Amino acid sequence: MQFRDLKKQYQVLKGDIDRAMVEVATNCNFINGQQVKDLEKELAEYVGVKHCITCANGTDALTMAMMAWDIKEGDAVFVPDFTFFSSGEIVSHAGATPVFVDVDMDTFNISTDALEKTIEKTLAEGKLMPKVIVAVDLFGLPADFAKVKAVAEKYGLLVLEDGAQGFGGSINGRKACSFGDISTTSFFPAKPLGCYGDGGAVFTDDDEMAKLLESIRVHGKGEMKYDNVRIGLNSRLDTMQAAILSVKSRAFEEYELADINRVADQYTEQLSSLSGLVKTPVIPEGFYSSWAQYTIRLADRETRDALQAALKEQGIPSMIYYPKPMHKQEAFAGNEYCSEDLANTSKLCDTVLSLPMHPYLTEEEVEEVATLVRGFVRNV
Repeated sequence: MQFRDLKKQYQVLKGDIDRAMVEVATNCNFINGQQVKDLEKELAEYVGVKHCITCANGTDALTMAMMAWDIKEGDAVFVPDFTFFSSGEIVSHAGATPVFVDVDMDTFNISTDALEKTIEKTLAEGKLMPKVIVAVDLFGLPADFAKVKAVAEKYGLLVLEDGAQGFGGSINGRKACSFGDISTTSFFPAKPLGCYGDGGAVFTDDDEMAKLLESIRVHGKGEMKYDNVRIGLNSRLDTMQAAILSVKSRAFEEYELADINRVADQYTEQLSSLSGLVKTPVIPEGFYSSWAQYTIRLADRETRDALQAALKEQGIPSMIYYPKPMHKQEAFAGNEYCSEDLANTSKLCDTVLSLPMHPYLTEEEVEEVATLVRGFVRNV
């Protein structure tokens, strides 16, 4: 069994993907080919924003936002403590300070109560200037942007939606990657919509911001390639990846998103009898997840680790996202700016376990995993 079955996906889409790759190779338009422009138009329309600017990877997408906003030393950027490293790394790259915030135990996304307390604490200390909230759409579920934006407006902050895992999710029909002042996503192969290498994108409704981002991604170019008006990056999505993504995006929209939600529903139903022993993911009313991961919670670290070992013995892969809070990463050692209470994150790092999850899981495979989980937990 595969954790994320990219091989099966390729078998299903092989004809279209092969034709798309051969077209790029035949035309030799490897950089800035028409497929890149077409993909940007398709993705912007899908998300429901005016502009999509593709780039080399999801981390560069976040970095481009920091550069466009001129985030720098002395600025505070509020980042959830329970997320992948890049969400905080890009803040330090900009010279600013990531201030870590606890998350909600049910949704795993940033807690707006903790966020507001952390902002107030930062303001009271007077050492940093609050500038940006990074709201991560963790495991496919959009953050609670109504509440996040209310906090942002109260304190005059920008919102960066890190939708690396959230593409395809929605809130009351409005798509993820449309909620931030700038929003980003990643096309890493294992993401909800992934390419066959690295890739990313930035989304905005602001015409001038779009022009700035387009300049930043190609060495800060001006009117032409050799007119450089600012310091930028070399961060283009190559044409081959764009061609692959166009094929995969059609499958994603036509059936993969619905199928992965079917798998999630089956998992939840199969594990519902373990109430009190296993906590299944919570999807708030009006929210829709793209299920980058299906993550359960166990009672403690010992039970979680033992279950993972038991699954492995039966050939069932699982992953721990994430085993260490952001504030405990060695790279952030010495960063004193984090919430005093990060208890939820610490608890989650000890108890979460992600099960195999992709649109091509069969009912029999889901039942096999769920049966093993039920049998183990009931015998602990």
